Amino acid sequence: MTDFPFYGLLPTRFASLKDVIAENFASHEELGFQFCVQQHGETLIDIRAGWADRKKAAEVADDSLFAVFSSGKAMAALVIAWLVEEDHIGYNQPIDTIWPEFAQAGKSGLTVAQIMSHQAGLSGITNPDWTAQDWFDWDKTIHQLEQQTPIFEPGSASGYHPVTYGFLAGEIARRADPEGRTLGTILREELCIHKNADVWIGLPPSEHDRCAQMQKPKALANMGEITEATRWAFMKPWSSPGGKGTAAWREAELAGSNCHATARGLATLMQIGVDGGVGDSAILSEDSLAGLSQSRIKGQNLVLPFNIDFAAGIMRNDPNYFYGPNAATLGHSGWGGSCVFADPVTGLHGAYTMNRQRNTLLGDVRPRALIDAVYAAL
Repeated sequence: MTDFPFYGLLPTRFASLKDVIAENFASHEELGFQFCVQQHGETLIDIRAGWADRKKAAEVADDSLFAVFSSGKAMAALVIAWLVEEDHIGYNQPIDTIWPEFAQAGKSGLTVAQIMSHQAGLSGITNPDWTAQDWFDWDKTIHQLEQQTPIFEPGSASGYHPVTYGFLAGEIARRADPEGRTLGTILREELCIHKNADVWIGLPPSEHDRCAQMQKPKALANMGEITEATRWAFMKPWSSPGGKGTAAWREAELAGSNCHATARGLATLMQIGVDGGVGDSAILSEDSLAGLSQSRIKGQNLVLPFNIDFAAGIMRNDPNYFYGPNAATLGHSGWGGSCVFADPVTGLHGAYTMNRQRNTLLGDVRPRALIDAVYAAL
Protein backbone atom coordinates (compact mmCIF):
# COMPACT_ATOMS: atom_id res chain seq x y z
CA MET A 1 0.00 0.00 0.00
CA THR A 2 2.48 2.59 -1.25
CA ASP A 3 0.31 4.51 -3.71
CA PHE A 4 -1.70 6.34 -1.06
CA PRO A 5 -1.14 7.59 2.50
CA PHE A 6 -2.31 5.16 5.18
CA TYR A 7 -2.42 5.53 8.97
CA GLY A 8 -4.02 4.10 12.06
CA LEU A 9 -4.65 1.07 14.22
CA LEU A 10 -4.83 -2.21 12.28
CA PRO A 11 -3.77 -5.21 14.41
CA THR A 12 -2.06 -8.16 12.73
CA ARG A 13 -5.13 -10.38 12.86
CA PHE A 14 -6.92 -7.87 10.61
CA ALA A 15 -4.03 -7.59 8.13
CA SER A 16 -6.24 -8.93 5.33
CA LEU A 17 -7.94 -5.52 5.26
CA LYS A 18 -4.81 -4.14 3.58
CA ASP A 19 -5.62 -6.09 0.43
CA VAL A 20 -9.22 -4.86 0.54
CA ILE A 21 -8.09 -1.26 0.90
CA ALA A 22 -5.65 -1.60 -2.00
CA GLU A 23 -8.43 -3.08 -4.14
CA ASN A 24 -10.79 -0.26 -3.20
CA PHE A 25 -8.25 2.31 -4.40
CA ALA A 26 -7.28 0.34 -7.51
CA SER A 27 -10.71 -0.78 -8.71
CA HIS A 28 -13.43 1.11 -6.85
CA GLU A 29 -12.39 4.75 -7.18
CA GLU A 30 -11.51 5.31 -3.54
CA LEU A 31 -10.17 8.81 -2.84
CA GLY A 32 -10.10 9.16 0.94
CA PHE A 33 -11.77 7.29 3.80
CA GLN A 34 -11.90 6.45 7.48
CA PHE A 35 -12.96 3.07 8.90
CA CYS A 36 -13.46 2.34 12.58
CA VAL A 37 -14.67 -0.81 14.31
CA GLN A 38 -15.21 -1.18 18.03
CA GLN A 39 -16.46 -4.01 20.22
CA HIS A 40 -18.59 -3.01 23.20
CA GLY A 41 -16.82 0.35 23.19
CA GLU A 42 -13.24 -0.95 22.80
CA THR A 43 -11.50 0.02 19.57
CA LEU A 44 -10.36 -2.85 17.35
CA ILE A 45 -9.64 -0.96 14.11
CA ASP A 46 -9.26 2.77 13.49
CA ILE A 47 -7.71 3.59 10.12
CA ARG A 48 -7.67 6.32 7.52
CA ALA A 49 -6.18 6.54 4.05
CA GLY A 50 -6.08 8.69 0.96
CA TRP A 51 -6.82 12.33 0.45
CA ALA A 52 -9.30 14.87 1.78
CA ASP A 53 -9.52 16.83 -1.47
CA ARG A 54 -9.97 16.13 -5.17
CA LYS A 55 -6.51 17.47 -6.09
CA LYS A 56 -4.86 15.05 -3.62
CA ALA A 57 -3.04 17.91 -1.92
CA ALA A 58 -4.26 17.17 1.63
CA GLU A 59 -4.28 13.78 3.32
CA VAL A 60 -7.27 12.51 5.27
CA ALA A 61 -6.62 13.47 8.88
CA ASP A 62 -7.56 11.75 12.10
CA ASP A 63 -10.22 14.41 12.66
CA SER A 64 -11.36 14.96 9.07
CA LEU A 65 -15.13 15.32 8.94
CA PHE A 66 -17.07 13.62 6.16
CA ALA A 67 -20.60 14.36 4.98
CA VAL A 68 -22.28 10.98 5.44
CA PHE A 69 -25.72 11.88 4.06
CA SER A 70 -28.30 9.24 5.04
CA SER A 71 -26.00 7.41 7.43
CA GLY A 72 -27.01 10.29 9.68
CA LYS A 73 -30.54 8.89 9.78
CA ALA A 74 -29.21 6.34 12.25
CA MET A 75 -28.05 9.20 14.48
CA ALA A 76 -31.52 10.74 14.33
CA ALA A 77 -32.95 7.35 15.28
CA LEU A 78 -30.67 7.25 18.33
CA VAL A 79 -31.91 10.68 19.43
CA ILE A 80 -35.54 9.55 19.18
CA ALA A 81 -34.60 6.39 21.12
CA TRP A 82 -33.09 8.59 23.86
CA LEU A 83 -36.33 10.59 24.04
CA VAL A 84 -38.23 7.30 24.40
CA GLU A 85 -35.86 6.19 27.16
CA GLU A 86 -36.42 9.47 28.99
CA ASP A 87 -40.20 8.91 28.70
CA HIS A 88 -40.71 12.08 26.68
CA ILE A 89 -42.37 10.13 23.88
CA GLY A 90 -43.30 6.55 22.96
CA TYR A 91 -42.79 4.60 19.78
CA ASN A 92 -46.46 3.63 19.67
CA GLN A 93 -47.63 7.15 20.51
CA PRO A 94 -49.69 8.88 17.79
CA ILE A 95 -47.80 11.88 16.47
CA ASP A 96 -50.81 14.16 16.64
CA THR A 97 -50.74 13.96 20.45
CA ILE A 98 -47.65 16.19 20.42
CA TRP A 99 -47.94 17.60 16.91
CA PRO A 100 -51.65 18.14 16.21
CA GLU A 101 -51.06 20.10 13.01
CA PHE A 102 -49.58 16.98 11.42
CA ALA A 103 -52.96 15.21 11.42
CA GLN A 104 -54.15 17.19 8.38
CA ALA A 105 -54.85 15.61 4.99
CA GLY A 106 -55.35 12.03 6.16
CA LYS A 107 -52.30 11.65 8.40
CA SER A 108 -54.09 11.31 11.75
CA GLY A 109 -53.08 8.43 13.99
CA LEU A 110 -49.61 7.77 12.58
CA THR A 111 -47.25 6.67 15.34
CA VAL A 112 -43.67 7.67 16.04
CA ALA A 113 -42.49 4.21 14.96
CA GLN A 114 -44.39 4.43 11.68
CA ILE A 115 -42.89 7.79 10.83
CA MET A 116 -39.39 6.61 11.77
CA SER A 117 -39.81 3.58 9.49
CA HIS A 118 -40.76 5.69 6.45
CA GLN A 119 -44.48 4.89 6.47
CA ALA A 120 -45.83 8.47 6.49
CA GLY A 121 -46.34 8.71 2.73
CA LEU A 122 -44.27 11.91 2.56
CA SER A 123 -41.27 10.68 0.59
CA GLY A 124 -40.91 14.06 -1.10
CA ILE A 125 -42.48 17.49 -1.46
CA THR A 126 -45.37 17.58 -3.95
CA ASN A 127 -45.77 21.37 -4.04
CA PRO A 128 -44.80 22.40 -7.61
CA ASP A 129 -43.70 25.82 -6.34
CA TRP A 130 -41.13 24.28 -3.98
CA THR A 131 -37.45 25.04 -4.59
CA ALA A 132 -34.18 23.48 -3.52
CA GLN A 133 -33.59 26.53 -1.30
CA ASP A 134 -36.90 26.18 0.55
CA TRP A 135 -35.50 23.26 2.55
CA PHE A 136 -33.36 25.74 4.48
CA ASP A 137 -36.51 27.32 5.97
CA TRP A 138 -37.45 24.92 8.77
CA ASP A 139 -40.86 26.40 9.55
CA LYS A 140 -41.84 26.56 5.89
CA THR A 141 -40.87 22.91 5.38
CA ILE A 142 -42.75 21.77 8.49
CA HIS A 143 -45.86 23.68 7.39
CA GLN A 144 -45.63 22.06 3.95
CA LEU A 145 -45.41 18.57 5.47
CA GLU A 146 -48.33 19.31 7.80
CA GLN A 147 -50.69 20.25 5.00
CA GLN A 148 -49.45 17.84 2.34
CA THR A 149 -51.60 14.92 1.25
CA PRO A 150 -49.65 11.64 1.48
CA ILE A 151 -48.21 10.19 -1.72
CA PHE A 152 -49.22 6.70 -0.60
CA GLU A 153 -51.55 5.53 2.15
CA PRO A 154 -49.84 6.12 5.50
CA GLY A 155 -49.03 2.90 7.31
CA SER A 156 -49.65 0.72 4.25
CA ALA A 157 -46.02 0.37 3.17
CA SER A 158 -42.56 1.83 3.60
CA GLY A 159 -41.46 4.39 1.03
CA TYR A 160 -38.04 5.83 1.81
CA HIS A 161 -38.06 9.52 2.85
CA PRO A 162 -34.56 10.70 1.81
CA VAL A 163 -34.85 14.33 2.98
CA THR A 164 -38.24 14.70 4.67
CA TYR A 165 -37.25 12.08 7.26
CA GLY A 166 -34.92 14.60 8.87
CA PHE A 167 -37.66 17.19 9.24
CA LEU A 168 -40.19 14.69 10.58
CA ALA A 169 -37.74 13.26 13.12
CA GLY A 170 -36.47 16.74 13.95
CA GLU A 171 -39.91 18.18 14.63
CA ILE A 172 -40.84 15.14 16.75
CA ALA A 173 -37.65 15.68 18.76
CA ARG A 174 -38.23 19.42 19.20
CA ARG A 175 -41.80 18.95 20.38
CA ALA A 176 -41.04 15.97 22.63
CA ASP A 177 -37.99 17.44 24.35
CA PRO A 178 -38.98 19.39 27.49
CA GLU A 179 -36.46 22.10 26.61
CA GLY A 180 -37.60 22.33 22.98
CA ARG A 181 -34.10 21.62 21.68
CA THR A 182 -33.38 20.74 18.08
CA LEU A 183 -32.45 17.18 17.19
CA GLY A 184 -28.88 18.23 16.44
CA THR A 185 -28.58 19.92 19.82
CA ILE A 186 -29.91 16.87 21.65
CA LEU A 187 -27.44 14.71 19.73
CA ARG A 188 -24.51 16.84 20.88
CA GLU A 189 -25.65 17.43 24.47
CA GLU A 190 -27.01 14.01 25.37
CA LEU A 191 -25.16 11.48 23.20
CA CYS A 192 -21.95 12.93 21.79
CA ILE A 193 -20.91 14.23 25.20
CA HIS A 194 -20.05 10.64 26.12
CA LYS A 195 -16.53 9.91 24.82
CA ASN A 196 -16.66 13.22 22.90
CA ALA A 197 -18.10 11.62 19.75
CA ASP A 198 -17.28 13.79 16.74
CA VAL A 199 -20.73 13.70 15.11
CA TRP A 200 -22.78 16.72 14.03
CA ILE A 201 -26.20 17.43 12.57
CA GLY A 202 -25.87 21.13 11.91
CA LEU A 203 -22.14 21.84 11.67
CA PRO A 204 -20.94 25.12 13.24
CA PRO A 205 -18.68 27.32 11.10
CA SER A 206 -15.76 26.69 13.47
CA GLU A 207 -15.62 23.08 12.23
CA HIS A 208 -15.92 23.64 8.47
CA ASP A 209 -12.17 23.65 7.81
CA ARG A 210 -12.04 20.00 8.86
CA CYS A 211 -14.47 18.87 6.17
CA ALA A 212 -13.24 16.58 3.42
CA GLN A 213 -14.11 17.68 -0.10
CA MET A 214 -16.74 15.50 -1.74
CA GLN A 215 -16.42 14.11 -5.26
CA LYS A 216 -19.71 13.27 -6.96
CA PRO A 217 -20.36 9.93 -8.68
CA LYS A 218 -19.84 9.63 -12.42
CA ALA A 219 -23.24 8.06 -13.10
CA LEU A 220 -26.77 8.10 -11.74
CA ALA A 221 -27.91 5.39 -9.37
CA ASN A 222 -30.08 2.54 -10.56
CA MET A 223 -33.50 3.37 -9.13
CA GLY A 224 -35.20 0.21 -10.36
CA GLU A 225 -38.90 0.60 -11.09
CA ILE A 226 -39.81 4.28 -10.98
CA THR A 227 -42.89 4.79 -8.83
CA GLU A 228 -44.75 8.00 -8.05
CA ALA A 229 -43.11 7.99 -4.62
CA THR A 230 -39.68 7.63 -6.25
CA ARG A 231 -40.30 10.62 -8.52
CA TRP A 232 -41.19 12.91 -5.62
CA ALA A 233 -38.34 11.58 -3.49
CA PHE A 234 -35.49 11.85 -5.98
CA MET A 235 -36.42 13.11 -9.43
CA LYS A 236 -37.76 16.65 -9.06
CA PRO A 237 -35.53 19.75 -9.29
CA TRP A 238 -36.39 20.46 -5.65
CA SER A 239 -36.11 16.88 -4.34
CA SER A 240 -33.05 17.69 -2.23
CA PRO A 241 -31.58 20.87 -0.73
CA GLY A 242 -29.35 22.93 -2.96
CA GLY A 243 -25.78 23.99 -2.36
CA LYS A 244 -24.28 20.74 -1.10
CA GLY A 245 -20.89 21.42 0.43
CA THR A 246 -21.55 25.12 0.98
CA ALA A 247 -21.38 26.74 4.41
CA ALA A 248 -25.17 27.16 4.50
CA TRP A 249 -25.71 23.48 3.71
CA ARG A 250 -23.24 22.32 6.34
CA GLU A 251 -24.78 24.53 9.03
CA ALA A 252 -28.39 23.50 8.36
CA GLU A 253 -29.95 20.75 10.46
CA LEU A 254 -30.92 18.24 7.79
CA ALA A 255 -30.98 15.11 9.92
CA GLY A 256 -31.89 12.90 6.99
CA SER A 257 -29.17 14.03 4.64
CA ASN A 258 -26.27 16.16 5.92
CA CYS A 259 -24.74 14.66 9.05
CA HIS A 260 -20.99 15.35 9.32
CA ALA A 261 -18.77 13.02 11.31
CA THR A 262 -15.62 11.02 11.68
CA ALA A 263 -15.87 7.26 11.38
CA ARG A 264 -14.68 7.00 14.99
CA GLY A 265 -17.46 9.28 16.19
CA LEU A 266 -20.14 7.32 14.37
CA ALA A 267 -18.74 3.98 15.52
CA THR A 268 -18.71 5.25 19.09
CA LEU A 269 -22.40 6.15 19.05
CA MET A 270 -23.38 2.93 17.27
CA GLN A 271 -22.51 1.06 20.46
CA ILE A 272 -26.00 2.11 21.53
CA GLY A 273 -27.38 -0.30 18.93
CA VAL A 274 -25.34 -3.16 20.44
CA ASP A 275 -25.87 -2.85 24.19
CA GLY A 276 -27.56 0.49 24.81
CA GLY A 277 -24.40 2.25 25.95
CA VAL A 278 -21.65 4.64 24.92
CA GLY A 279 -18.46 3.52 26.59
CA ASP A 280 -19.37 2.88 30.22
CA SER A 281 -22.41 5.16 30.09
CA ALA A 282 -25.85 3.56 29.84
CA ILE A 283 -28.05 5.38 27.31
CA LEU A 284 -30.89 2.94 26.60
CA SER A 285 -32.55 0.27 28.72
CA GLU A 286 -33.24 -3.15 27.24
CA ASP A 287 -36.83 -2.11 26.57
CA SER A 288 -35.86 1.08 24.74
CA LEU A 289 -33.19 -0.74 22.73
CA ALA A 290 -35.77 -3.35 21.76
CA GLY A 291 -38.12 -0.56 20.67
CA LEU A 292 -35.41 0.92 18.49
CA SER A 293 -34.32 -2.35 16.90
CA GLN A 294 -37.49 -4.39 16.41
CA SER A 295 -38.95 -4.81 12.93
CA ARG A 296 -41.60 -2.21 12.11
CA ILE A 297 -42.28 -3.00 8.46
CA LYS A 298 -40.66 -5.38 5.99
CA GLY A 299 -41.04 -5.74 2.25
CA GLN A 300 -40.40 -4.08 -1.08
CA ASN A 301 -39.75 -0.40 -0.51
CA LEU A 302 -41.87 1.96 -2.60
CA VAL A 303 -38.96 4.31 -3.27
CA LEU A 304 -35.75 2.28 -3.17
CA PRO A 305 -35.23 -0.82 -5.35
CA PHE A 306 -34.71 -3.05 -2.32
CA ASN A 307 -36.65 -5.30 -0.01
CA ILE A 308 -35.96 -3.64 3.36
CA ASP A 309 -36.77 -4.52 6.96
CA PHE A 310 -37.06 -1.19 8.78
CA ALA A 311 -36.77 -0.79 12.52
CA ALA A 312 -37.48 2.62 14.11
CA GLY A 313 -35.26 4.72 11.87
CA ILE A 314 -32.60 2.15 11.11
CA MET A 315 -32.37 -0.87 8.82
CA ARG A 316 -32.23 -4.48 9.93
CA ASN A 317 -29.60 -6.55 8.14
CA ASP A 318 -31.87 -9.27 6.77
CA PRO A 319 -32.57 -9.74 3.87
CA ASN A 320 -29.78 -7.71 2.21
CA TYR A 321 -26.86 -8.36 4.59
CA PHE A 322 -25.02 -5.16 3.76
CA TYR A 323 -23.44 -5.07 7.22
CA GLY A 324 -21.92 -8.49 7.83
CA PRO A 325 -23.33 -12.00 8.30
CA ASN A 326 -25.69 -11.60 11.26
CA ALA A 327 -29.42 -10.99 10.79
CA ALA A 328 -29.70 -9.08 14.07
CA THR A 329 -27.28 -6.38 12.93
CA LEU A 330 -28.66 -2.86 12.57
CA GLY A 331 -27.26 -0.46 10.00
CA HIS A 332 -27.77 2.42 7.63
CA SER A 333 -26.05 3.61 4.48
CA GLY A 334 -25.54 7.08 3.04
CA TRP A 335 -25.63 8.28 -0.56
CA GLY A 336 -22.35 7.49 -2.25
CA GLY A 337 -21.00 4.86 0.10
CA SER A 338 -20.84 5.68 3.82
CA CYS A 339 -22.39 3.36 6.38
CA VAL A 340 -22.81 2.58 10.07
CA PHE A 341 -23.59 -0.74 11.75
CA ALA A 342 -24.20 -2.34 15.14
CA ASP A 343 -24.14 -6.11 15.72
CA PRO A 344 -25.54 -7.30 19.07
CA VAL A 345 -24.38 -10.87 18.36
CA THR A 346 -20.64 -10.15 18.23
CA GLY A 347 -20.71 -6.76 19.96
CA LEU A 348 -19.16 -5.11 16.92
CA HIS A 349 -20.14 -1.58 15.94
CA GLY A 350 -18.50 0.56 13.32
CA ALA A 351 -18.58 3.08 10.53
CA TYR A 352 -17.09 3.86 7.15
CA THR A 353 -16.81 7.44 5.88
CA MET A 354 -15.46 8.57 2.52
CA ASN A 355 -15.39 11.49 0.09
CA ARG A 356 -15.45 9.73 -3.30
CA GLN A 357 -19.11 8.98 -3.90
CA ARG A 358 -20.18 6.06 -6.04
CA ASN A 359 -23.62 5.69 -7.59
CA THR A 360 -24.82 3.27 -4.93
CA LEU A 361 -27.91 3.90 -2.83
CA LEU A 362 -27.21 1.11 -0.33
CA GLY A 363 -24.53 -1.53 0.15
CA ASP A 364 -21.51 0.05 -1.52
CA VAL A 365 -18.84 -2.54 -2.36
CA ARG A 366 -16.05 -0.72 -0.46
CA PRO A 367 -17.45 -0.88 3.10
CA ARG A 368 -19.03 -4.26 2.43
CA ALA A 369 -15.61 -5.70 1.57
CA LEU A 370 -14.04 -4.12 4.66
CA ILE A 371 -16.80 -5.37 6.95
CA ASP A 372 -16.66 -8.87 5.46
CA ALA A 373 -12.90 -8.97 6.02
CA VAL A 374 -13.36 -7.98 9.66
CA TYR A 375 -15.81 -10.81 10.26
CA ALA A 376 -13.59 -13.30 8.43
CA ALA A 377 -10.75 -12.42 10.82
CA LEU A 378 -12.72 -12.81 14.05
